[in-house]
Amino acid sequence: MKKIFLVEDEMSLSELLKTYLDEAGYDVTVYGNGLDAKSVIDEKPDLWVLDIMLPGMDGYALIKEIKKATPEIPVIFMSARSAELDRVIGLEMGSDDYLPKPFLPRELVLRAQRLLGKQSAVEVPEGTIIIGGCVFDLKERTITYLNEVHPLTVKEYDLMTYLVNNIGTALSRNDLLDQVWGTDYFGSDRVIDDAVRRLRKKVPLPIETVYGFGYILKTE
Repeated sequence: MKKIFLVEDEMSLSELLKTYLDEAGYDVTVYGNGLDAKSVIDEKPDLWVLDIMLPGMDGYALIKEIKKATPEIPVIFMSARSAELDRVIGLEMGSDDYLPKPFLPRELVLRAQRLLGKQSAVEVPEGTIIIGGCVFDLKERTITYLNEVHPLTVKEYDLMTYLVNNIGTALSRNDLLDQVWGTDYFGSDRVIDDAVRRLRKKVPLPIETVYGFGYILKTE
């Protein structure tokens, strides 16, 4: 079971986030101030979730200590202050993700799953795949982000399925045309670009363009 250290001094919020993370299958330990969290850095959790404004030692000072001792362990920053400034500073200091408050607890779960499942899409029961913070439901033929459900067209679904089945592999436009539109398709390969554009508009999927070649679905 993956271990998460959650550092948040607002008790009601930390209890709520812990409940969601527990239900997602993580072993969560909560710390109410930065000094207590600093004392357990050597225990090496799989993920840190830090508020920036903490008593004892703030999140900025704490992440310095974490990254100095365990640079390989990912950190998610949370903050209710100036979101853009905190995000930039956090990334410069080594944070792997950032959540401006307020946010839905489910979003933290998705971000944690993304960081703790970098090598492959996270397969969960009932034909659902979580990738890039999005939930792809193969049975319902939908994709969800931040609790907003988006139905997929036939070709969007077929394209998404093929990308997921070949995650991390650069796929040429010819390959995508043959596998998704069929070898008897004789139209323009712009249909691929149009389908990818529609998917990107619906949700922030990590589909990257391989210029002059095709597309690749990344795991982060």
